[in-house]
Amino acid sequence: MTKNSLTESKMTQVLDWAYEKAVNGLPGTETAEELAESYLEKNSSVEKAIDSLIRWQNAKGATSGFLTGLGGLITLPVAIPANIASVMYVQIRMIATIAHMKGYDLKDDQVKTFVFVCLTGQAASDILKQAGVRMGTALAKEAIKKIPGEVIKAINKAVGIRLITKFGEKGIINLGKAVPLVGGIIGGTVDGIGTNTIGKTAKRVFS
Repeated sequence: MTKNSLTESKMTQVLDWAYEKAVNGLPGTETAEELAESYLEKNSSVEKAIDSLIRWQNAKGATSGFLTGLGGLITLPVAIPANIASVMYVQIRMIATIAHMKGYDLKDDQVKTFVFVCLTGQAASDILKQAGVRMGTALAKEAIKKIPGEVIKAINKAVGIRLITKFGEKGIINLGKAVPLVGGIIGGTVDGIGTNTIGKTAKRVFS
């Protein structure tokens, strides 16, 4: 077991860490709610605000030098490469921002789970289908709160497994060993995971 290998429990810890930071903020960064409000102010509709946010995330990955800039302020809960953690944080903050714009409560555990589901991109609808949840009506704000804990657990587990596979396929996990953390690497990593797909998935999930 190498320091950088991802297990389900590590993945869960990093997801929780990234979500907490996306909702409560990291020093010098906007929270998901602040980001949502600033985009809503600048755009004439929620849809336009969301599209604008996704474009911005695509363009910059909004991550270049992100973790490097924060330096020692970030203590990761588990030993995984910082680039993976930063990608997780940035993607989760984007999805949480979209959920907030659509009126979902980021403090709900169910909403948190669906934010994680969006990270899997195109696999999201399959994961939900296997858990017996249909996208669309089932995810209306009231209905989402009624999804049983067991189902939420099953979805979280499926998401964890899927993300480990995804990061593993991309070979991203090994990057953390030898390569210094520079903007280009994080940018490349984010692009590799398909920010656009994840943004579109979040629009569908939090419809």
